Amino acid sequence: MKKVLCVEPVIFVYVFASFLTIPLVEQFIYRRLWELEYNSTFVSDSNVSHCEQNKSSPAYIKQKAIQEKASVFNMQLDLTRAIPSLIVAFVIVSNGDRQGHKRSLLLPSVGALISGISFTAISYFSLSLSVLFAVAFTAGLFGSIATFLGGGFAYIAEECHDEKQKTTRIAVVDLIFGVVSGLAGLSSGYFLRGIGFSWTFVIASLLHVINIIYIVFFLEDTVGASQFQQEAPVSWKELIRETVSGVYMLFKTAPYKKRILLIVLLFTFMTYFFTLLGGSSLFTLYELDEPLCWNEVYIGYGAAASTSVSLTSFLGVYLFSKCLKDIYIVFIGMFSYIGGMIMVAFAKTTLLMFLVRLPSLFSFMPIPVLRSM
Repeated sequence: MKKVLCVEPVIFVYVFASFLTIPLVEQFIYRRLWELEYNSTFVSDSNVSHCEQNKSSPAYIKQKAIQEKASVFNMQLDLTRAIPSLIVAFVIVSNGDRQGHKRSLLLPSVGALISGISFTAISYFSLSLSVLFAVAFTAGLFGSIATFLGGGFAYIAEECHDEKQKTTRIAVVDLIFGVVSGLAGLSSGYFLRGIGFSWTFVIASLLHVINIIYIVFFLEDTVGASQFQQEAPVSWKELIRETVSGVYMLFKTAPYKKRILLIVLLFTFMTYFFTLLGGSSLFTLYELDEPLCWNEVYIGYGAAASTSVSLTSFLGVYLFSKCLKDIYIVFIGMFSYIGGMIMVAFAKTTLLMFLVRLPSLFSFMPIPVLRSM
């Protein structure tokens, strides 16, 4: 069977399935905590969620307590997944040049499938929320999204020999990431209202199955099987030693100015990505409660609004790169994000919350530019 070197479909399906479940998991946790606190079923009508807006009401105080519990629970869940996934990503992705990058795509897809099946069981059988920690840790051991994106970008970088083509394809992948995540967020509200949590998790799991089949049977690896078989087998200890020494030598052998530049670029990329993802992860809990009181469909609309930001950021990189240096494009994107987050802090109405995307039009620009740099 002839295989292909097109990794974009894999990224498309993985991102859609993942971001279809992310807002569902956050709402599932919120609703379960609500039901445990109130000992009653969570109510959502066609306009707003079951949301108390009278600040003097005891129900309002309980509602804020649930919001705080949900926020802490999500943070603990993210840490449970992130810590093992970063270690796995560091080892697997950095050794992709020697062993190929398919495993960096396959392992997270298998982990996501296990998570999808687990979410289905937890929601269908009303299992304890504490089971989610075991699910998150297992997904982290398979690398999660950190390994997947690292492997995807490394796959493109190794496949492309022309620098201009490489930058363009990286920007296209970022565009896919933004657009597809927005479409998935929009779909999540309608899926949740139409078929509920369990069947939506089933659909996401089936998408991961399709992805695994494509990766195994249709995607060509960047390192040939014969080339890999000729190499002597390496133990895990030697593999980790090679990985750590490779990163160490990268900094040791580089000239002083290049070393400083690399450190600054890594620091800038990590802190900006941290604020970009960390800030947006608060949106769902903020939108569920007073003063917005959004239901699942409106939350989906809000997630889909990020699609416009991805498109304008992609166009911004394309246009600004013709007349500005990379560093100025990064600054424009950062100030765009700052403006949007300041506006979020004072958004008290639905209209204003949607208009937050206007000052944030170029907030995704620093990601592909810093990667390319």
